[in-house]
Amino acid sequence: MVTVIVTFFILGYLCIALESVLKINKAVPALLMCVVCWTLYACGFPGMDTSGRLLHHLGETCEILFFLMGAMTIVEIVDANGGFYFVHDALATTSKRKLLWRITAMAFILSAILDNLTTSIVMIMVLRKLVDDHNDRMIFGGMIIIAANAGGAFSPIGDVTTIMLWIKGMITTGGVISQLLLPSVVSVVVSALLCSMYLKGEIKPAVNTDNSAAAAQTPGDRNLILFIGVGGLIFVPIFRILTGLPPFMGILLALGVLWLVSEFRCNRHALLCESSHLKVTTLLSRIDMATILFFLGILLAVATLQETGVLTAFGQWLNEVSNGNHYLVTGIIGVVSSIVDNVPLVAGCMDMYPIAATGDFAADGVFWQLLAYCAGVGGSMLIIGSAAGVVVMGLEKISFGWYLRRFSWIAFVGYCAGIAIYAIEHLLFF
Repeated sequence: MVTVIVTFFILGYLCIALESVLKINKAVPALLMCVVCWTLYACGFPGMDTSGRLLHHLGETCEILFFLMGAMTIVEIVDANGGFYFVHDALATTSKRKLLWRITAMAFILSAILDNLTTSIVMIMVLRKLVDDHNDRMIFGGMIIIAANAGGAFSPIGDVTTIMLWIKGMITTGGVISQLLLPSVVSVVVSALLCSMYLKGEIKPAVNTDNSAAAAQTPGDRNLILFIGVGGLIFVPIFRILTGLPPFMGILLALGVLWLVSEFRCNRHALLCESSHLKVTTLLSRIDMATILFFLGILLAVATLQETGVLTAFGQWLNEVSNGNHYLVTGIIGVVSSIVDNVPLVAGCMDMYPIAATGDFAADGVFWQLLAYCAGVGGSMLIIGSAAGVVVMGLEKISFGWYLRRFSWIAFVGYCAGIAIYAIEHLLFF
């Protein structure tokens, strides 16, 4: 029965990887894979408390899902109220190379605070207001992918994979920031230097046709919403340290405060809010529920592999083959994450190895920190390897082949540079 479960999991995984070919949203195979795998597990192991184990894993999964939904809603509120207008103002320039570095820095910083998916959407929307030439935008878009993934790798709230590792206690806020910040910076700087070879000359500015209600907001209103929203996201790790409660409680607190302030503003400016759909109840409809359902399906499907012992056995085999070289193991995982989705990949790795009291598998150990870096940054090597890449691919109509020729090698060089810096850090300081 274990073989049958693994077979269905692989088939579902292939359907997810071939989403663009099959023209089927990846949430569909993820949900079907989840149900089929758990059904087979229930039928194949009748003596087990299948329902109890399923509810146990569902509880752990919902911690991640509620966190993501809260964060996504906060970003939607900030964006709808024009909170990200400062990004446009900060990036404005006529030089292509200057814009490249400004976009890189902004995407890197925002991704650490928001997440790489949201950051990519925000940056592409702003980019369209700055650059008219589509070929130039594709180059800038490629760099946005690399910068967003690198920025999310060193932050506990910057990427779904780091959120997962953080919630499970495999990395800590202070540990991951202090030890992965420099490798992430080096990886994105090296990539930006290489990317700048493609750019020269001046930018043809885009015609600004923004007549949205967000543009009508006063700077004071925009900054207020931005401060509360982004400040709330930054406060989440602090909330966890102070209370010991799961991170999703902190994100719900931040959302509740922002929602309250937004309601007060709407009551004061009822006409504006009604005409521009700034009410939070309206903005909730913009949440990408397909992505949420994808995470639900894939994480619960991976849980069946944990229950059957497949992941533990694979982890032991991988350790034996690599002779315990965790740099090699995580490096390979990073390359694989550019081919398949890094969320189930990291979920699988988390279930392969238990947290140890000391050593590389301890909290903030070498393995977990490298896993956070490699799974995040490694996803940039192919455009389909990360949520940021997929969304930029769709928004700017970038082909798989174009990115492979132009950016895959750039991302790989930056990826390797970051791993080298991490190794040097540990050799000299840790």
